[in-house]
Amino acid sequence: MKLTKVLASGLIALASLGVGGSAVASGGESHPYFAVDTANLAGLQRGARDFMAYCSGCHSLKYLRYNRMAADLGIPEASLKAKLMFASDKPSDVIVSAMPATAIDWLGAQPPDLSLTARSRGADWVADYLQSFYLDPSRPLGVNNTVLPGASMPHVLWELQGWQAKVEHHEGAAGEGHGAKPFELVQAGKLSPEEYKKFVGDLTNFLVYAAEPGREHRKAVGWKVLAFLSVFLVLAYMLKKEYWKDVH
Repeated sequence: MKLTKVLASGLIALASLGVGGSAVASGGESHPYFAVDTANLAGLQRGARDFMAYCSGCHSLKYLRYNRMAADLGIPEASLKAKLMFASDKPSDVIVSAMPATAIDWLGAQPPDLSLTARSRGADWVADYLQSFYLDPSRPLGVNNTVLPGASMPHVLWELQGWQAKVEHHEGAAGEGHGAKPFELVQAGKLSPEEYKKFVGDLTNFLVYAAEPGREHRKAVGWKVLAFLSVFLVLAYMLKKEYWKDVH
């Protein structure tokens, strides 16, 4: 095999690794209204703010410490303590919810920790879940969710999104079928639909970061390793040719 063929094969392998890695990291598909981007510090800061404001009352991130989050996202310690720490006063503590241990007695179940949710279920699942609450009078809290039917979680973001009703589409009906919207907004929230999508995107990206705080460092080191191996491939091939040039 000629050197050019070896190099071509190596470059193809590197390209496939890069594309495949991106697909896995983003849940295997391009989401219709946001892209996983844990390098966007401004978006992650907004996501951290929104998580602490709307989610941390019930859900914890027990594998992430406040000071690690602050260091990674460029949040000053004063702002961290004043605006993001509601259940602890030590930056070295892990992020725990404000929900007492007795919550299981009156909720029926302890709200789950969300540290690894974005990895176990995928970023697209998280984003779709936060978009898919709808009015359902048959449920104890008056809402249901198409992504997780029977979910016991209330729609805590209703003030932002508003209330939406599930639209039942009948196959063959005019103007319905593939591409038809599953929900109809019956009461507007504080945010427009596009603004709410951006809100969900920031919150989802923060949960992707929380599931793997070292993600960006891993990606940066990974490309350096692949670059080194590419150079080593050429050197190893040239050394092999030198050793075997007199062998017939």
